Amino acid sequence: MVERVIERGKEPEPTELIYEQTYRWMSERRLQKEKGVVVVRGKDLQWEQNRQGLLKYYLYPGIWKKMGVPDWYLFQMNIKRHTGKHTHQGGLGIFVLEGKGYTVVNGVRYDWEKDDLILLPVMPGGCEHQHFNAEEGKPCFWMAFIFGPAFEAVGTDIQQNTQSPDWKGPAQTPHVS
Repeated sequence: MVERVIERGKEPEPTELIYEQTYRWMSERRLQKEKGVVVVRGKDLQWEQNRQGLLKYYLYPGIWKKMGVPDWYLFQMNIKRHTGKHTHQGGLGIFVLEGKGYTVVNGVRYDWEKDDLILLPVMPGGCEHQHFNAEEGKPCFWMAFIFGPAFEAVGTDIQQNTQSPDWKGPAQTPHVS
């Protein structure tokens, strides 16, 4: 039997102590929250047709560094007929702004209307869900609120199962585990 010996070289000394790095990072975050964007104007944002539906993004990771309140995903959805169907961990709230509809979560239908709050549960394997406008042709809007660190802490992973009927882009990419 051959025995292997691995020699480990000396690790370089940090140029800044870990505590000092953490203190600096926390100070930068505090400053960001003090000086970051406070009002995000919906009229300045564009609607995006994607495989899940027609969405308007107010907060998302690409702009968190500019915001007074980072770490949130916040978007509005316009449900004309129905959304795509996808699966991910829940742990988010959806506030209905206008219209009537229903959401199917793991095969169970939940009806909702203006001023209702939809809560997608955190559960083993995630929850498959899809949203429907109950009065096709009438406006139907809701707003989703997702706290990024909590969303990531529960091991969320999005799998697109079906696409929005309004999606004209390329076919969906198969889910890779």
